[in-house]
Amino acid sequence: VPNGLCACSKVPLNGWLQVVLFCGSLEVYWGYDKYTKGGNPGEYGWKAITSTDPEVRKRKLNAELANGRLAMMAITGMFFQDGLTGSAWGDWGLYTDSPLRAFENELGVQAPTGFWDPAG
Repeated sequence: VPNGLCACSKVPLNGWLQVVLFCGSLEVYWGYDKYTKGGNPGEYGWKAITSTDPEVRKRKLNAELANGRLAMMAITGMFFQDGLTGSAWGDWGLYTDSPLRAFENELGVQAPTGFWDPAG
């Protein structure tokens, strides 16, 4: 089984159907019905962020939002890198179309700064 995004193409249709049905059953039986009948979204009878002080609670919620946004940027970067190199773990040696390799074989070229002439 390949790594990264290539693995998505190897999952059979029945596998994707199981994923969709499982996520749908969680929504229907555990989440969706509760806030359509007067409840609030995300209230399941327990709290992950607990605090009675409004300032502390606000700080914790803002930290949670910032960490969530950072995680979304990180996974987007990994998807982008996987799409370019075929590896989500940073093997940029596989990316042969890199603009950093444009003048790799010329005299005076110094990666990653490009052409450098000591005489000016």
